[in-house]
Amino acid sequence: MAREKLQTLTEQMFYALLCFYEECCGTDVMKKTNEITKGRVRIGSGTLYNLIEQFTNEDIIRETKVDGRKKSYILTEKGRNILANDCRRLQQQIEDFNMYSRSDRRL
Repeated sequence: MAREKLQTLTEQMFYALLCFYEECCGTDVMKKTNEITKGRVRIGSGTLYNLIEQFTNEDIIRETKVDGRKKSYILTEKGRNILANDCRRLQQQIEDFNMYSRSDRRL
């Protein structure tokens, strides 16, 4: 069975969407992601601009302003829902891990 598009986010997708909770441009996303994750996750410009195109086409983010070549975006309601659903999915995985690791089974 095919998964619904964007049901499961990659780390780069997750952090890009998290950054777009507030209006920002692509350069801001790369900087914020690096700061939030303390360098653990990096989003290259090629990846980011592909994500921005995909997110815009799917109405997950919307353009808010253009200043020359610099474009800013913010999450739409659909984008906030996708991010929240992925957070719930990740929280469930953590709960599953904690329950499994406390049982007699060993990882």
